[in-house]
Amino acid sequence: MIRLANKGDAVSLTALALQVWFNTYTVDGMRREYADFAINHFTTDYFSNLLSLKDYEILVYERQEAILGLAVVNKSSFFEGPDNGYELEKLYVHTHFHDKGVGSALVNAVRKNFGAPFWLYTWTENAANSFYKRLGFKQAGELSFEFAGSTITNNVYISPP
Repeated sequence: MIRLANKGDAVSLTALALQVWFNTYTVDGMRREYADFAINHFTTDYFSNLLSLKDYEILVYERQEAILGLAVVNKSSFFEGPDNGYELEKLYVHTHFHDKGVGSALVNAVRKNFGAPFWLYTWTENAANSFYKRLGFKQAGELSFEFAGSTITNNVYISPP
């Protein structure tokens, strides 16, 4: 079942975000700066705050009262103007449920509930790049930022209409 998240989900959202973030971004081991960032960023307060903001929505994929995935939508974030739609800020699927339709179902629910097109970015080294291409997303550019003394490059994708 896919539904809107509520404040009671904040602890599960926090744990899921930490699990996915660590599995995705600590490919060279658990560095102090990675741990500091994730533990201080993905908190129950972080998710509770997002749930209270009018421009944010969080969808969860739930099965038997367990959250398998989440999608964070930021309706006020635009890439190169509003023609590319709002941002799908996070799409996190529990590692044990990759390739089981959870991510695709969440993307379809985002489209159904909030419209298309929308945009997202993902680290160039992330396995999710092929997932988005399979779903028909088109690369529209790159975004880079500095993290722990390194430049992190991300691919920007626009959803099909």
